[in-house]
Amino acid sequence: MSSRRNNVRGPTSALTDFLRASEQNITPTTVATRVATQNQPAAGSSNSAQIPDSAEEPVLLRRNQRRNRVTTRDEYDSDGLDEPEAPATKKKKVSANKAKGKKTGKKDDEDDYEDDDDPYTALSKMGARARPANGSIERCAECEKEFSVSQYTIAATGSGFLCHTCAKKLGNDPFKKPTAPRKRMKAADKRNIVHFEKPRFPTLVSICINIISTHIDDIEAFGEIGTLNMDAISKAISRKRSLNSENVHLFYGPGNTSLTLYDATKLSSTALITLGHLNPNLTKLHLNFCGLISDEVMNSWCSSLPNLVHLQLLGPFLVRVPAWIAFFESHSQLQSFLITQSPRFDLECLQSLIRTSAKTLTRLGLREVGLLSDDFLGPIGLLSGQLSYLDISEPSQSCSNEAVNTLLGAVGSTLTDLNLSGHIELTDDVLQYGILPNITSLQHLTLSNLPLLTDEGVTLFFSQWPNPPLTAVTFSRNPKLSTNSLVELLNHSGEGLRLLDVNGWKDVSATALANIATQARDLGKIDLGWCREVDDFIVKSILDNCKNRLTEVKVWGCNKVQGKWVTSGTKTKAKIFGIERAHTSII
Repeated sequence: MSSRRNNVRGPTSALTDFLRASEQNITPTTVATRVATQNQPAAGSSNSAQIPDSAEEPVLLRRNQRRNRVTTRDEYDSDGLDEPEAPATKKKKVSANKAKGKKTGKKDDEDDYEDDDDPYTALSKMGARARPANGSIERCAECEKEFSVSQYTIAATGSGFLCHTCAKKLGNDPFKKPTAPRKRMKAADKRNIVHFEKPRFPTLVSICINIISTHIDDIEAFGEIGTLNMDAISKAISRKRSLNSENVHLFYGPGNTSLTLYDATKLSSTALITLGHLNPNLTKLHLNFCGLISDEVMNSWCSSLPNLVHLQLLGPFLVRVPAWIAFFESHSQLQSFLITQSPRFDLECLQSLIRTSAKTLTRLGLREVGLLSDDFLGPIGLLSGQLSYLDISEPSQSCSNEAVNTLLGAVGSTLTDLNLSGHIELTDDVLQYGILPNITSLQHLTLSNLPLLTDEGVTLFFSQWPNPPLTAVTFSRNPKLSTNSLVELLNHSGEGLRLLDVNGWKDVSATALANIATQARDLGKIDLGWCREVDDFIVKSILDNCKNRLTEVKVWGCNKVQGKWVTSGTKTKAKIFGIERAHTSII
């Protein structure tokens, strides 16, 4: 209960009395009456309440003097106050109620006498007019028509209130429900990229491979390991970068004819030389991240690997021209030579390779070779009638249309795999005059990062090309390609596609993208990154229609994809990468 109901008064000031008088509409006459009543005993005459008006000024003067005396005495002697203070337990109760209000969510206005008697709160209440009771009649401040007040009545800007019609005209809808504030996403959630992969129970083989890769340093305890899962073990160990000069012997053996190491970063030159001595019967060697291969290693392999016919190296930076030439002269029957990132491989090395293996070489890869130019294409053309694989992608300097067209005219009839990515000066002429008339048995076509290719040129090319349906098409990072190119590509090769990469086709329409699910049902991998019209419906249709072979879907940069197909019951074995706005059901 408030202080007035308990009839408990504390020390007051002139401002507090004034505010109380304003709230209760006390006139000077009633003030004089109250003062006279307080100065008399409770059993006084009933006529004491009748004070003439002439006594108004003396009474007020005496009251002000008494207030001054009380205020002065309050600073020094709290025992001499006219009126007793409120009990201290009252404030404690108020504080306890406030603390409790955090849990209950309710506010006890009756127990909080501080809010009732706060002069600043009372003063602010006096400045604004309270809304009349519901059902009362008021005159609209705008149209001056009478209306019935309700809980939806809105106050006017100046004074008065507005009817519902005028409130709506002024842009304030009284019946509009307040909208809940939208929760802002945390910065970490915005950057969160979700890769959706349905958890599966691991197989016994995968468990064994993980155990071997974890304890690879204890190779002596493994004993003899069969060759059946050797490649899977090599991948698992390389994924953890655990392969080194000590445990690499697990993969060595005199009976090996093929050896693949996916991460040879920690293999020293001595370990690589040992590789040749402990695997003398190798015919196929594939090493990734083999930056420590030196001239000494290549010279050692000239004699230690006499039967080698397939060589694939990623990152042989240190090998110089004489070492390459010596290796080619000692291996005159190479059938496959694929290198990536070899800045010292020059035209003389290529000529030596063509001269020694001209009759046997069928696969040639010179990817990211810094010295590659138009001069390289002439010697490659000598492999006419036998070359099936050609990769001359990502050079430091692009080759010209004329040189590439001449090369394709020489070797195109037998090509099944072609990669011309990164030649930024190539145009639609390569399609019309290089590939279209000369290549008719291609299976894999990779033309990424060719910014001069146009949508019209690619559309015309696929509509006229007599080649059988392709199994792998990679046209990523070609920003000018759009809807018509995808439509003709699917019409030409949709039924045979196993891999489709249209990453960066930002302007392709949703209709063309939806045709992928119906025209390319045998897809195994697809990259739709940065195709802005890709949404959950398109991804769901691909998952439903291509579920027999589909293993991987990439949707990087597709802002409309949220993964809501999971809630619809769509089941898939495919891994989905790049979902930026993940639905709550797959987080």
